[in-house]
Amino acid sequence: MKLGFHISIAGGLPQVIPRALKHRCEVIQIFSRNPRSWKNSSLNPEEIKSFQRALSQTSISPVFLHTPYLLNLASPKEELYTRSINYLREELQRAHRLGAQFVIVHVGNRLNIKEEKALERVSRAINLTLDKVRNSVQLLLENTAGQGTEIGYKFSQLQSILNQLEDKKRIGICLDIAHAFEAGYDLSNSKGLDQMLEEFDTLIGLSKLKVLHLNDSRTRFGSRVDRHWHIGEGEIGLSAFRSIVNHPALSHLPGIMETPRKTDADDMRNMEVMKSLISSH
Repeated sequence: MKLGFHISIAGGLPQVIPRALKHRCEVIQIFSRNPRSWKNSSLNPEEIKSFQRALSQTSISPVFLHTPYLLNLASPKEELYTRSINYLREELQRAHRLGAQFVIVHVGNRLNIKEEKALERVSRAINLTLDKVRNSVQLLLENTAGQGTEIGYKFSQLQSILNQLEDKKRIGICLDIAHAFEAGYDLSNSKGLDQMLEEFDTLIGLSKLKVLHLNDSRTRFGSRVDRHWHIGEGEIGLSAFRSIVNHPALSHLPGIMETPRKTDADDMRNMEVMKSLISSH
């Protein structure tokens, strides 16, 4: 399994690859803009060139772009819904310009509407997005913890969205390990992990799974509260991550850590732990 982190873009895109190399990344995930602001910021052509040049001198691949947190593809509020679609289109275009192969988006919050209606709105948003942006970048839906009015925490919900899409070939899934555990998939043991993967394969198909978010959980199984934690130090535990990274259905996938970070030492420790779990056989 190729491992990496979500890498900060603070100071500009040229800072990304040096940071990734320092953290021993084989894959990376980045934002293309401030994830907590609607402020429009264009990509600097010189920074793009610098990023791509530095990237080309490494073996880091693939590159994932994560959309801003403010997007809500399920929103019943038309202004937010339209804005989210427009931003998603932009992210797919920005990913193409940067040379990123995938864009990851959170499924959304239903707020005050019924689940079925919310899932329909997500599918419609994706159809409207892909119809306007016809490039090679794949869009990945990330499963959620089911916190508050989040949808996308059950594989059956993701299946419902996928079934309503017109261009299914351009869609995949990003499976967040902490979110799945918090949503009620007990992958903390081998039996639970196999059961989860069997359900995923039946409802969605393992071929749709493109990347793992490798995060331990600070909250208990089924809590539906999203709190990432250091690998092996949370409720999921070290033995579970050993099973995950060496599982024949998962070991070929890239794994990205979004673990808490106060200093570089936190990332270094999590990377060391993850690498120690990967079997050489």
